[in-house]
Amino acid sequence: MRIDVVTIFPGLFEAFLETAFVGIARERGAVAIAVHDLRDWTSDRHRTVDDAPYGGGPGMVLKPEPLVAAIEALAGPKGPDRTARVVLLTPQGNRLDQAWLEASADAEHLVLVCGRYEGVDQRAIDLAVDEEISLGDYVLSGGEVPAMVLIEGLARLFPGVLGNPESAETESFRGDLLEGPHYTRPPDFRGQEVPPVLRSGNHAAIASWREAEARSRTRDRRPDLLAQRAPEAPAPAPKSDRKDSS
Repeated sequence: MRIDVVTIFPGLFEAFLETAFVGIARERGAVAIAVHDLRDWTSDRHRTVDDAPYGGGPGMVLKPEPLVAAIEALAGPKGPDRTARVVLLTPQGNRLDQAWLEASADAEHLVLVCGRYEGVDQRAIDLAVDEEISLGDYVLSGGEVPAMVLIEGLARLFPGVLGNPESAETESFRGDLLEGPHYTRPPDFRGQEVPPVLRSGNHAAIASWREAEARSRTRDRRPDLLAQRAPEAPAPAPKSDRKDSS
């Protein structure tokens, strides 16, 4: 996968791209990531990327000229022949979730546009952006942190990036359940003991306990996730060995 990031603060990504799973994914060739300064597509000596909003109001708005020029240089014009997917990180977008990450993990090319200030000129969105994504119902100063979240979420899904591939299969939001509690050594810490079932060596009992704990935690903290799950089929009634006499 190739990922291009458009931002006015490219320095924010320097350490991030070298760290943990993102760094591993890049080293192993699973993803190529380039960060671009939006100011490189300005044409005035002040390298202006924003201006006051029409109609008045607080804040500044990212100008359409440099933004559209940057996107088209990286992804080509918007239309059926474009092979890249252009994503604007903005509070007005659809909420990012694990399903989106999994559906996007095999994309060939993503261009992530980091919004800033009061917002982005709508004409740039209409002319050049394919999709808008938000982290949730809150506001940040820009799209740089959301872009990093999206990149790391994708990097974890590439083959060979996680040390144990099973980790990705058991994490929260896989199968619409939160993960249950985890424990490690020591077995007793300040009077709190690790649940005996986890030390029993009975793998079937451990799996059952973890499923029950995941359901309980999801029911308490995110009941909306359980509401999205398909109802489980009832267990079949046991067959009787009794034969009717004639």
